[in-house]
Amino acid sequence: MTLTTHALVGAAAASLFPEQPLLGFAAAFASHLTIDSLPHWDYKILSKQDDASNKLNEDMKIGRFFFYDLVRIGNDILLGLVLSWLVFCVWIFHMPILIVLMGACAGILPDPLQFVYFKTRSKILEPLQRFHIWVQKGKSIHPPAWLGLTYQAVLVLFIIVILRAIVA
Repeated sequence: MTLTTHALVGAAAASLFPEQPLLGFAAAFASHLTIDSLPHWDYKILSKQDDASNKLNEDMKIGRFFFYDLVRIGNDILLGLVLSWLVFCVWIFHMPILIVLMGACAGILPDPLQFVYFKTRSKILEPLQRFHIWVQKGKSIHPPAWLGLTYQAVLVLFIIVILRAIVA
């Protein structure tokens, strides 16, 4: 999933608990892993070094492609935060901005934690990394980008409609 999708779904999850921010954070964080368990399209991370024999050994090499990836990932995050604010604070739900942004960030968080794991091989993060790998196993699909993005847009719209029915 793109980070924009994770941000929007995380904001939706946190919006279920506007009076309980810790529960909202947990729901948003869990939403990342939940939607990663669905078949999904991702853009390729050019600096990622795959290890088919042991996914725990994967890494992102810091070099020319890393900075290109950083710009793409940063734009993906920015789009997710802006769309989360627009949808959940301005257009439809009028939720508190702190809840929405906290949810969007929590929805994104497992992926930056993967990068921290890649660089530190932290024993504290290893269980999360193992679970993240397990959840995504075999879920990557390779349609054209427009189809992958359309699938994710439909997923987000579906979640927004469900949320609207719940909070209405």
